[in-house]
Formats: sequence, structure tokens, C-alpha cells
Amino acid sequence: MDQYTLNLLVVGASFALYIGIAIWARAGSTSEFYAAGRGVHPVMNGMATGADWMSAASFISMAGLISAVGYDNSTYLMGWTGGYVLLAMLLAPYLRKFGKYTVPEFIGDRFYSNTARMVAVICLIVASVTYVIGQMTGVGVAFARFLEVDKATGLYIGAAIVFMYAVLGGMKGITYTQVAQYCVLILAYSIPAIFISLQLTGSFLPQVGLFSEHTASAQPLLVKLDQIVTDLGFASYTGHHQSTLNMVLFTMSLMIGTAGLPHVIVRFFTVPKVADARFSAGWALVFIALLYTTAPAVGAMARLNLLNTISDNGAQADGITYEARPDWMKNWEVTGLLKFEDKNGDGRIQYYNDKSEAFKATAEANGWAGSELTVNNDIMVLANPEIANLPGWVVALVAAGGLAAALSTAAGLLLAISSAISHDVIKGSLNPGISEKGELLAARISMGVAIVVATYLGLNPPGFAAQTVALAFGIAAASLFPVLMMGIFSKRINNAGAVAGMLSGLIFTLVYIFVYKGWFFIPETNQLPDNAANWVFGISPLSIGTVGALVNFGAAYLVSSMTKEPPVEIQTLVESVRVPRGANKAVAH
Repeated sequence: MDQYTLNLLVVGASFALYIGIAIWARAGSTSEFYAAGRGVHPVMNGMATGADWMSAASFISMAGLISAVGYDNSTYLMGWTGGYVLLAMLLAPYLRKFGKYTVPEFIGDRFYSNTARMVAVICLIVASVTYVIGQMTGVGVAFARFLEVDKATGLYIGAAIVFMYAVLGGMKGITYTQVAQYCVLILAYSIPAIFISLQLTGSFLPQVGLFSEHTASAQPLLVKLDQIVTDLGFASYTGHHQSTLNMVLFTMSLMIGTAGLPHVIVRFFTVPKVADARFSAGWALVFIALLYTTAPAVGAMARLNLLNTISDNGAQADGITYEARPDWMKNWEVTGLLKFEDKNGDGRIQYYNDKSEAFKATAEANGWAGSELTVNNDIMVLANPEIANLPGWVVALVAAGGLAAALSTAAGLLLAISSAISHDVIKGSLNPGISEKGELLAARISMGVAIVVATYLGLNPPGFAAQTVALAFGIAAASLFPVLMMGIFSKRINNAGAVAGMLSGLIFTLVYIFVYKGWFFIPETNQLPDNAANWVFGISPLSIGTVGALVNFGAAYLVSSMTKEPPVEIQTLVESVRVPRGANKAVAH
């Protein structure tokens, strides 16, 4: 059986499973559509949360980023896992105790303001739409290669699949679908990693193989990789080459962004009891760790295999001829995500760091006119089994896993967006008297519209998947996390302070991102400003969410201190959410 047919069978079977589950678990009420009837077991919810969380950025892009840069991009691992600790300890149980369906509903009730609720809706939509762009990009990348269609067609197919199971099933259908998607994606990630670890190091566990001896060279694998990348002018793989300030701010932005993302928070509204919310977060961290501890090994081994393939087993030489390139390169060239340009006309593939001043003399002495191969970071995980010549069924499984990761998170994000529109905007503001049947219809229509918008934006994303997602985390960190924290732990923050904080954090962060991600020109030089020389105090746009959160906290406290305290009943509500029942009662003796 040829690879294309095998891909169709495996991917098609996974899609049939998702749609079948959605039909079986179809939402029949608004409670089931928004919160799965609050009847999901914490272990199952932890697995669904893992799938909701491990998006195209985690499955496709994260290892690609680690592969391209090395140690410095371990910030993604630290930030995204650390965020779940914050979520489990500081937010999930308290928000579940409050007993609402959506994040804006909590903010509106806690700050006794429909304005606060609407501002929260705006923050939610901006963060979620930015995030979903990365998922739709990942869908396009996976479909483009494995179904041999262009990225746009891949996006349309993926959008149609999400529409069928998300619009039909709501949170109830999405939850059980995500459990199946988690099983698919973790198998798809782990099995190739095990194969490749055995090939390169003889170790069954990739986590151990990363620090084991490279079989072919009898050197530690990371030492061998460092040698190859530095021989080709790249920075050392295991070295620290970026600003420590940016690493700290970026890690913190990912952590508090994780804890503030609405599609993650809403998962903890689906469990029966308050205690189950914390248990769910713990189980989610376990299921996520299975992939996240494997990702560094996948990234390092993919980089080593890539360099060995195209640069004559890592030697500093002219590399292989273009005509002799392996089949996996031919396959990915069709997608446009891998490109070759013969700059010196010798018919050979030169791949090196042509921006390195230290390596410039060596390149010129070899007659090289610039690096001739462009490899999109997003293909590294998907192409890894092909590069390593793994069996066809493994390649097909990776395709299904990449699509499961992207579609599961896209569905969760789209549900958060549609719930905010139908429950918070339509029912909460425009038409409070709407019937449950009407609200359910509005939720499904909102979901459909959100899918169309996400597909449109996914056609021209601002960066590859994980980078786009990182911006979404900055937006959530600057706008929603502070107001949730203050809503739970401060009785003094009032409605005016909450609105001022959200708006100031959101606007500050968006302006910085729009300016320094290269979406505005510098008039004097007509150059894009997205480089470290132009950043304020050297702070990257990907790290600015932490500063935006501080702006949010500061504005909220300043405005609240200058305005009237919240009503007594709101302060009592805050106390009741934080303190266990009966804690203030005298103990009888």
C-alpha cells in the first residue's frame, strides 16, 4: 500500500471516530453545550484538558523551535508546564466554586458590571482568535503534506471537520472527542520518538536517549550535535545565547498566559465538584508531561537527522547534490515549506548559517554564495519519521496526531469564543430573556461564524504556529490573568479598576506587538522594526505580556484606590469563594 493511501486511511479513521463521538455525545441543553453538564470525571477531564492544551504549537511547532535554536527555546517547556501549577493552585478551584459557565460571566458578576463583562469578552476574543490562527496554520501544514493538497485546501478540510463535531457536540461532544484525540496524539508523538531514539542511541526512552551516547560517533548525542551545528556556523545547541531578561519575561508570560486562557479555564467548569477542579489540573499536568518531556529529545534528534541528511553526515563540506536529495525532501518541497535555491550554480545543497560573521570567511573559501535550503520549523516533527526512514504506518500516525492536536485545541478555542458571544453578549446583554433553545441555536451559529473567521485568518498567519500562539499567551497574560487573580484574592478591586486594568493591559500589549512584530514601518529607514536593536529595553514582543500584566495590575489598583469600594455583598462573595464553608464558625467543645 502506498504512503498516500495509508495516510488517507489512518487520518480518515481518526476523523470518523471524532465525528461518531460527537454524534453520540451531542449536547441537548445549554449546560451540556457550555460545561458538559458538569459531569466529567477528573481523570477524563485531565486527559481532555491535555488534548485541549497540546495544540499544533505543542505537537508541531515546539520541537521545531527547540530543534532550530536549542536550549534557549526551553522557555516554551518551562512556561507552559509552569502555567498549570499556577492554574491548579490559584485559579481552577476558586473559579469552579463560583459556578459560572464562562470567564466573562465570572468577571461580570464579581465586578458587578456589564461593562467589565463586555471588556472581558473583547479580551477573550482577541486572545482566542490569535491563538486559533496557530491551530489553523498547523492544520494547513499537516494536510498540505500528508493529503498532498495546498495549505488553503487543508485549512478548508480541517475547518469542515471541526464544524461537524464542535457545532454538533458543544462542550460535551468536544470533551469526549478530546479524550480520543489525546490518545491519538500521544501515540503519534511517542512511537516515532522511541524508534528514532533506538536508531541514534540504542535507548528505548527518548528522555534517556537525549543524554546518552550517539551510537554512530561514540560521543554523547548533544556533544555530537553541538559539533555539527558549530561546524556549519550555527550557535551551539546547548549554549545560552539570548537575553536572560527576555527568557525570564517570556517564561513568565507563558506561565500566566496559560493560567489566563479562557479555553483552558472553562475545562474546569465541567467537573462535578470544586475538589475535582484541582485534581483535573494535576492529571492534566501528568498527561501533558508525557509529551513535554519527550519534546527536547524529538527536537535534538530531528536536527541531527536533518543535518546528517543534507550536509554529508554533518561534515563541513559541499553537501549532497540536489538530484540525489532523498524522497522526504521531494515530498516536502511540494508543500512549499522546504525550498532550495542554487545560489552558486554548483547543483549541490549548501546549508549553513550565512548570517554568521565568524563563518563568512569559511563560506567564501568554499565558494558558497549563501545558504541554499529553507526549512520551515513547523515541518520538523512531521518530517522526522520520513527523514529517519521509519515505516509508512508511523508516518501516517504522525499525520493523524498532528491533526488531532490542532483540531482539539481549535475546537476548545472556538467553543470559548462562541460561548462568550452567545452567553455573555446575546443572553447577558442584548437579549436576557432568550429561551434555552434560542441560546443553544445562537451558540451553534456563533461557533460556525467563529470557524469561518478563524479559517480566513489562518490563511495568512503572522508567523509560524508556535510564534503566533506565543503572542496569544502574551495577550491573555496582560488582559485576563490579572483580573481573575484580583477578582479572587482582592476585595478592594472594584468595577472601574477591573475595566481600567483590562483595557490598559490589552492596549499596551497589542500596540507593542503590532509595532515590534514588524507590522509598522520605521519611516526614516523604511525598515521593519522587529529586531532586538529596536525593542524597548531589549524586551521582545513575545515577552511583553509580563509587562502588560504589571500595567494591568497597576492600573487596576490605582483606579480602585481612587474610587468607591465594592459593595459589601461583593466583598462577602469574594470571601466565600476563597474560604471553605464553615471555616469561620466557632468550634464547639
